[in-house]
Amino acid sequence: MAPAGIIPGGRHFEPDLRRMTRIHLRPIASPMPLGFFAVAIASVLVGCFQLGLLPEDSGRAVALAVLPAFVLQLLVAVLAFGARDVLAATLMACFSGLWLASALVLVLRPAGGGRVLGVLYAVFAVFALMMASVAGRKRALWLVLCAAVPRFAVAALAGLTETAWAGLLSGSLGLLLALVAAYTAFALMLEDMRGVQVLPIGRSGPAQHAVEGDLAVQLRDIERQAGVRRTL
Repeated sequence: MAPAGIIPGGRHFEPDLRRMTRIHLRPIASPMPLGFFAVAIASVLVGCFQLGLLPEDSGRAVALAVLPAFVLQLLVAVLAFGARDVLAATLMACFSGLWLASALVLVLRPAGGGRVLGVLYAVFAVFALMMASVAGRKRALWLVLCAAVPRFAVAALAGLTETAWAGLLSGSLGLLLALVAAYTAFALMLEDMRGVQVLPIGRSGPAQHAVEGDLAVQLRDIERQAGVRRTL
């Protein structure tokens, strides 16, 4: 007869430890309004520069003004990872890196910088499209992604071809992205402050249950969440 805790063949099994397990959660304020406001501000600055609303020699000043968006969105990404929202965290972290790269190229003006940024923007547009395909139930995030895809796709075209019309169109789409991001940030901030939806965001499915469901809904399947399970 095999000893207790060992099944035939020499393999160990674990007893049910759920009653002995405690999972401590640390509530935090939603970092997403800050992240979307950072997207809006940086997009306005870059869009105005591309549209010629700022002097041609103000590229370095624009880069320095955009640089804080890198820090703010990196902070948002860290907090979003801690809140177990991998979609929002990944998007904010990638936006953070995008603003850093754009600012450095504008400040340092390396040879071929425009074309390199064009490739970066093209890859980001594809990445944003992939994220939009799985973010449909988080309608606010989905709308920002839908605005980001054409903006960075055209920015990629402008960087690779150096055509004036593409730069102007990219700047216009950048202002549109800023408008969508600012609305999303404001709507999320009002919702977080008042505890109810004030402006329409369009949540559905799990995204809706996340703000309207009870505690049992929030803790469903938590044992399989990253940071709780043994491996990622």
